[in-house]
Amino acid sequence: MTVPHPRTTRQVAGRLADPGFREAALADAVDGLRQREPLASASVAFVRWHKVVIAVSVSVVVVAAVFAPVGTTVTLVALATAAYAATMLDRLVIFRRGLAEGPLRVTDDRARAIPDEELPTYTVLVPAYNEPEVVGDLIAAMESLEYPPERLQVLLLLEADDDATITAASGMDAGGLVTVVLVPAADPRTKPKACNYGLHFATGEIVTIYDAEDLPDPLQLRRSAAAFADLGDDVACVQSKLSFHNGTDNVLTAWFTADYAIWFGYLLPGLMVSRSPIPLGGTSNHLRRSVLDEIGAWDPFNVTEDADLGVRIAENGFRTAVIDSVTMEEANIDPINWVRQRSRWYKGYMQTWLVHMRRPVRLSRALGPMGMFRFTTLLAGTPLIACMNMVFWLIMVIWFAGQIPLIADMFPPPVYYFALLSLVFGNSATVYMNLIALREDDRSDLFLPALVVPAYWVMMSVAALKGMYQMVRNPSYWEKTFHGLAVPKDEPAVSATANGEAESP
Repeated sequence: MTVPHPRTTRQVAGRLADPGFREAALADAVDGLRQREPLASASVAFVRWHKVVIAVSVSVVVVAAVFAPVGTTVTLVALATAAYAATMLDRLVIFRRGLAEGPLRVTDDRARAIPDEELPTYTVLVPAYNEPEVVGDLIAAMESLEYPPERLQVLLLLEADDDATITAASGMDAGGLVTVVLVPAADPRTKPKACNYGLHFATGEIVTIYDAEDLPDPLQLRRSAAAFADLGDDVACVQSKLSFHNGTDNVLTAWFTADYAIWFGYLLPGLMVSRSPIPLGGTSNHLRRSVLDEIGAWDPFNVTEDADLGVRIAENGFRTAVIDSVTMEEANIDPINWVRQRSRWYKGYMQTWLVHMRRPVRLSRALGPMGMFRFTTLLAGTPLIACMNMVFWLIMVIWFAGQIPLIADMFPPPVYYFALLSLVFGNSATVYMNLIALREDDRSDLFLPALVVPAYWVMMSVAALKGMYQMVRNPSYWEKTFHGLAVPKDEPAVSATANGEAESP
């Protein structure tokens, strides 16, 4: 269903009160993308030719292993090592570019200089499920945004059967700022389905998503509006940085904070400079509504709908900019909860790679050779390398435990020294990036956890293996991450460019 977005609060109220419109909106939220462009939907994990390629590849490896087990194993080890080394080298190149250029900066003065009447209308979508404990913080965060209320719409998207959160929301006085939209219960029970449904009631020219526990920089909407005004019309999205307010709670939150510092502070800006596709973060991505309508909003069957949308933006000839405005979130303090979240991300990255590789020729023409390489190493390489890490660690443990001759045969001198170099280089490079990111962000309190970050990779491997298993068994299952586990911090949202040193171009 393609309908013009409403322009007034009265139109929104009319649509919310119309059962027929709600039913049509739900149908479009679930089936719109796969009906309009079936090959862009992750509703089917593996298309026929994917299955053929996988079956043939596995058969070739099995047959080769039967007739030449040592040669086959050596070849696989060499290929895996080469892929790992190439990925890590490119990751360092991207990091260096991000370190040199950084995200775009929009000063406080520039953000506030735009007259209210010239600001674009804005819709903030806040999907929440089973999170009654964070509703109060959500209201406070939305009220802290420095944006004219008459040009701002906040839609709190709640599942219609989520009685606890609905009750909490109905008890909050948001002064009319927040409109509760009840999303009819229907599969898939995913965040992108809720956002697609909410988009039918959105009035803004710019649309962004916040999670219910987010604490955005109060000037973030104005900074994004200024960035859109200063950049070209080919910029479809402005991605803000994400960080955590509880990075010192335990060693896991410290690792997670450093992880985000590298990703949003340096790798994404490096990708922006190189014009490579940017997998968006799950929140604080500010999108032109016109582009969303053109390329088909979110895929409700993809569990990392943000990464998928970022690739689709690049595939359709648009760009994503990264700005130096921070949204504070809550880092997972519980390892099991963290694994649930990270396994969903890994599964979604593989989903996204498989979906876009259904038309590899078209994609390579759109992204170019380097963009195609980085799309593959980021989306498919990230989960696969995390899985491979566990395999190689087990091989190393078995070797030290028993010095089995077969393992020695798997690593003839050329492969052995190359693998050893990759091991030392990869570990050193990752620790280096962690330390540099924390130094640049003035987070010396997290230096000690950064030195032992290889232990974090064990958790990553567990999450990756779990995600790849779910990729086969239940690809569109959205594993819920529980929030509100950390002790609240009395830290204000960060104004990342408060020093007023630079502006966006």
